[in-house]
Amino acid sequence: MLYCNEIGGQEIEVRHEIAEMFKCDKFSGQVIRRTRLRVWFIRVCFCILIWTILVQLVTVGGLWHPHLLTPVSNHRNQSNLLSIEEKVVQSPPPLLPARNYTSNGFLKVSCNGGLNQMRAAICDMVTVARLLNLTLIVPELDKTSFWADHSNFEDIFDERHFIHSLRDEVRIVKRLPKKFMKTYGYKLLEMAPVSWSSEKYYLQQILPLFEKHKLIHFKKTDARLANNMISLDLQKLRCRVNFQALRFTPQIEDLGNKLVHILRGGGPFIALHLRYEMDMLAFSGCTHGCTEEEADKLKRLRYAFPRWREKYIVSEERRLLGQCPLTPEEAALVLVALDIGKKTQIYIASGEIYGSERRLDQLRTSFPRIVRKETLLAPEDLQQFRNHSSQMAALDFIVSITSSVFIPTYNGNMAKIVEGHRRYHGFKKTLQLNRRKIVELIDLHKNKTLSWDEFSAALKSTHERKVGEPSIRKVKKNKPKEEEYFYANPHECLCGKSMCINLSHTGNRTVNYL
Repeated sequence: MLYCNEIGGQEIEVRHEIAEMFKCDKFSGQVIRRTRLRVWFIRVCFCILIWTILVQLVTVGGLWHPHLLTPVSNHRNQSNLLSIEEKVVQSPPPLLPARNYTSNGFLKVSCNGGLNQMRAAICDMVTVARLLNLTLIVPELDKTSFWADHSNFEDIFDERHFIHSLRDEVRIVKRLPKKFMKTYGYKLLEMAPVSWSSEKYYLQQILPLFEKHKLIHFKKTDARLANNMISLDLQKLRCRVNFQALRFTPQIEDLGNKLVHILRGGGPFIALHLRYEMDMLAFSGCTHGCTEEEADKLKRLRYAFPRWREKYIVSEERRLLGQCPLTPEEAALVLVALDIGKKTQIYIASGEIYGSERRLDQLRTSFPRIVRKETLLAPEDLQQFRNHSSQMAALDFIVSITSSVFIPTYNGNMAKIVEGHRRYHGFKKTLQLNRRKIVELIDLHKNKTLSWDEFSAALKSTHERKVGEPSIRKVKKNKPKEEEYFYANPHECLCGKSMCINLSHTGNRTVNYL
């Protein structure tokens, strides 16, 4: 600041280089005010200049971060800066350039089945679109199955992430161009590709149809691509879609992670996928442990669904062949025989158990710490997901892939897809139950042919090498339905991992199931 003083009537110099031009007198007040205004004006101009330069740097370089102007005055500020930098490092990588290709047409697909059956189908359809150089329409989900879930793709999966994360492989669009609409007179070709088909089938029989029609609607998509004898790059694409591109919505992910956090707070936990639900029992014809009234209800339901082709089923014959899901009572015997501790948390990953809570009595007696999403979460947490079975199944899926051990009582689509994810995430333990052997041992124990110790020892021996360890996928030539499912063991995508060292089944070991 400019200033002047008078001491003993003598003039003194203003203590600033600019003020040397002026001498203090009785009129110096006016000079000082004018000088102050000039200095203020210069400072304002200087600040504007600096601000303009900073804005230009931000606009041109895109390098702006709030912490750039945050003074690092103490340890707390340093910690804040570190956390910001960590978030920047963990941010997703930039999108890969979109693949440039001439599209041979548009592929519209309507997935059929439950959540995990549709998930595998979506992976296959992306792969087919890549093979044939097609543009894929975001898949339609099944709304007419037993579950009657009206969820769209974007209600379950992160649609934006799905489209953009695969842009270097295949072009995916949300909707068809208007010229393909029925209102414009376009006649859509609808078909279901042959199940378990190879690349040759799609290249030789399906691609010429696109050259003619430009748009084809695949009405059914389950198991339309073979498990084996597919080129390595396409197999890896199937994995990429499954493990990376198909991400649940933030709402589902957040609630699923909340469930996992609650469970982990109580120690290690087993996710028991009890596929003892009404639709499964009606479809398979399995009624072991049901009352006559319950069995009759299942039979009537089976006959009511035309798409369930097999109608006359002998339940006990099917059970002895190992083709029925274990009952809750059988599952309880298995867990106790495998020396699972009584205090172990058991998360029931399933819909409503057929026969209600009474069917869980034996399981609950053996393992009092049985929990479900409905018991761990507040009603308002689940409100938006109720009446949407696929969204509820997605929550069970998240818990199942993160559990200490995953035990499915039936080898259905969820069991297979979860097993594949657990292999992908470091070969986490998945107990692959031999149901045919289990029911044989249970019946022998119940008729007193086997003592409890003999029953337990036989059960442990049967599952000694059945915990989802690294292995080559089993192939059965000309029997694709009987061979090991690709999504349960996509070994082509796992063998680059450090834990995928020995892919043989040789050797014995003692297994700790928890």
